[in-house]
Amino acid sequence: MGRLVKIVVAMDSLKGSLSSIRAGEAVKKGILNVCNADVVIKPLADGGEGTVEALVEGMRGVYQSVKVHGPLLEERVCQYSYIEESHTVVIEMANAAGLPLVPKHLRNPMITTTYGVGEVIYHAIKRGGRNFIIGIGGSATCDAGIGMLSALGYEFLDKNYKLVSYRGKALSQIEYIKSDHVLPEVKDCTFKIACDVTNPLYGENGAAYIYGPQKGASIEDVKILNDGLIHFSEIVTKTFGSKNEMVYGAGAAGGLGYAFLSFLNATLEPGIEIILELTGLEKELEHADYVITGEGQLDDQTAMGKAPIGIAKLAKKYGAKVIALAGSVSDKAGKCNEYGIDAYFSIVNSPISLEEAMDIENAEKNLILTTEQIFRLIKAVDKK
Repeated sequence: MGRLVKIVVAMDSLKGSLSSIRAGEAVKKGILNVCNADVVIKPLADGGEGTVEALVEGMRGVYQSVKVHGPLLEERVCQYSYIEESHTVVIEMANAAGLPLVPKHLRNPMITTTYGVGEVIYHAIKRGGRNFIIGIGGSATCDAGIGMLSALGYEFLDKNYKLVSYRGKALSQIEYIKSDHVLPEVKDCTFKIACDVTNPLYGENGAAYIYGPQKGASIEDVKILNDGLIHFSEIVTKTFGSKNEMVYGAGAAGGLGYAFLSFLNATLEPGIEIILELTGLEKELEHADYVITGEGQLDDQTAMGKAPIGIAKLAKKYGAKVIALAGSVSDKAGKCNEYGIDAYFSIVNSPISLEEAMDIENAEKNLILTTEQIFRLIKAVDKK
């Protein structure tokens, strides 16, 4: 008796609709409605929105909630994922310091802070977490991580040895850094940072000039922040001897990447690579015949390295055929075919509103029906 066809399903979440695992379950149902197969579902995310949810559902993680201070130091509740068996913590920094948390009329990276991100890390360490995976996309900040580091016990002092604030505008005031009161367990922790940008800390391609304006910074603010980032990096080098300001990704999340590199000995890696390693997905691909992946929208940005392309490249290493499914497909999605996706399909088969398309029950039904038709075709072709 020949082996069953093996199909690995690794769907990114359909943002605002289906989670990674629920989308995967719908695809699996569509496959099994048509043929007998060995179907394996794996969670998929790229370190950004949906990562915590995917790993809670897919890796027996549990949600942990903690009260923290948001980007304007307002109180809020932040969730992270804790995977007990490996003492792994998964955090989306945007849940504590993301741009959507700040009303548009109050957005200003001169006054926002990453302090809440540090509070989440502190709480997770006390919970037993030692291996951290942190997605740092979508920040509202440009404080070079001094807020986060302050929550962990670092002290940033001005020329009069007074503590400065946790905000971006304080960077130029820092003259001394003290680490006497840093949480002792920090030294036992590892930090992998999901980072998909390559910007340095400062300069014309740095954190302030590239991302400051979209976070609410004026032209004058951008120059002040950039000068502050330069000054801060000089103080860090003078204090610790490290020089990470030009490392790819140092400018991510308003310089949070730099803070992780310089203070927490972190590594910055593409988010999809971290998630693939954590979930052990590559091993499942070794004998896969088909891989089904996808996300809410397939377009030319997908081809720039988002999660479905990461899956496709890995699948091709083992000779699997890759099919992508999406809520919508742009006219530029053809670029995805150049990066390992053999064919892609929209799951929306009739004119409907965006609200109807994103309805959870509709999205689930459309995934099942589209998958069924794809595998009816595959089954028909295989019979020849």
